[in-house]
Amino acid sequence: MKPIISTNNLTKKYKDDIALNHLNLEINKGEIFGFLGHNGAGKTTTVSILTTLIAPTSGAASICGYDTQTEGLEVQKRIGYLPENVKFYDNLTVYENLEYLAKLSGTDNPKGKIDEALKFIDFTGYENKKLGEFSKGMRQRIGIAQAILHDPEVLFLDEPTSGLDPMGIKKLREIIIKLNKEKGMTIFMNTHLLSEVAKTCTTIGVLNHGNLIYLDSLENTMKKFKDESSLEEIYFSMENK
Repeated sequence: MKPIISTNNLTKKYKDDIALNHLNLEINKGEIFGFLGHNGAGKTTTVSILTTLIAPTSGAASICGYDTQTEGLEVQKRIGYLPENVKFYDNLTVYENLEYLAKLSGTDNPKGKIDEALKFIDFTGYENKKLGEFSKGMRQRIGIAQAILHDPEVLFLDEPTSGLDPMGIKKLREIIIKLNKEKGMTIFMNTHLLSEVAKTCTTIGVLNHGNLIYLDSLENTMKKFKDESSLEEIYFSMENK
């Protein structure tokens, strides 16, 4: 079985700074992949390349078998993306924002897809409220809704729970797991919250100064590091090697 996400010596340089250094990564269909690393490790750069927002300096990447550089439109059809700070029009309603984004992306049957997405994130009844009225946690849920309007095979989440209160984190975690279980979406999640990785992810990767220093299933990871009592201790032992 071919991996649904694959990178081959993926590298990104900004003048003399190496943001990503020969990243080799394979993620199988159906995984919830947690990408860990310190601020500036290269996580967002990786997601930006995989979602076709920026080009690598060298190397290659593919999503669902399509090259992110030469077949970008095919990649975009198959992915959803929620940035850390999703941008909406606060003076428009939930429905108006989603309708605009659905039409912009060429989504078939926008109304049906919007109704389905809002029901999935348990947001029915809020369609006519303006975005400016909502907390960040609720805005993130709407962000998930816009990202899944076209039923993507792969969903990219960049620090999705950053700045959320415990209830907001719990609700978003439930939605992520539900997307994976019920819709079969492969999830690629950048995060620094180790507790969320432990509760959500099936596979983890650790990035340190642009270098992938660890990649394995969460189950195997917990077995390998038996002397460590928590994922937090495991992570810091990797970072300090």
